[in-house]
Amino acid sequence: MRSLSRTGLSKYLFPLFVLTLYATGLAAQDDWKVRDDWEKPQEVMDVLGIKAGSAVADVGAGEGYFTFHLASRVGPTGKVYAEDILDDRLEKIHERAMKEKLAQIETIHGETDNPRLPPEGSDVVLISNAYHEMRDYDKMLQAIFRALKPGGLLAIIDAPAAPGKPRASYYDRHRIPEKLVRQDTARNGFTFLRQLPTFTPPDSDRTYFFLIFQKPAAPLQSDLPGDRIEFPTSGNGLF
Repeated sequence: MRSLSRTGLSKYLFPLFVLTLYATGLAAQDDWKVRDDWEKPQEVMDVLGIKAGSAVADVGAGEGYFTFHLASRVGPTGKVYAEDILDDRLEKIHERAMKEKLAQIETIHGETDNPRLPPEGSDVVLISNAYHEMRDYDKMLQAIFRALKPGGLLAIIDAPAAPGKPRASYYDRHRIPEKLVRQDTARNGFTFLRQLPTFTPPDSDRTYFFLIFQKPAAPLQSDLPGDRIEFPTSGNGLF
């Protein structure tokens, strides 16, 4: 039997490699479409007041699900900071952003205790399904507080757990009690604003809470007229 030369083998394998990448990309797109149905990114952005020209940080961006929704919403005049601690995820986001000419996306390699966001450079910071992973949560929240503009919003979406257990016990379960999140944020200067309806993926018993906090617009002025956030409501009544 004749063996394939290295060149012949490469010609044979390369199309398979391309098809695999293409199929993987389609699978990811299909998965994101399913997520759109239950995670409702448009409604999330509406209630956070994200619009053209906004500056938003996606902390713990992962593969960029929210990053690209945010980039579409803020447009070329806005900014999206896609932060993660994993290089491979940031590379994927950067490659897609370059391919789609989304100059508003900037990837940032954060640290476990600091997302390394520009000071007072964000209108909104979003942490979706990532807060429960943070061990240095106080330092992270302090850094996020510094990164938000006065009056800026912090949104945390995560899976709940029953309170009362040692914090370390929640890490492996990838869940966190809402009570801990509220205590953490209050301790680090944030004001709790609102809790939104939960998200429930199909064929799953895992639900996700949605909490919104605010960096005070100015010391001792949180109750002055104009400092309160008016939340829009979507047409479907979800929010």
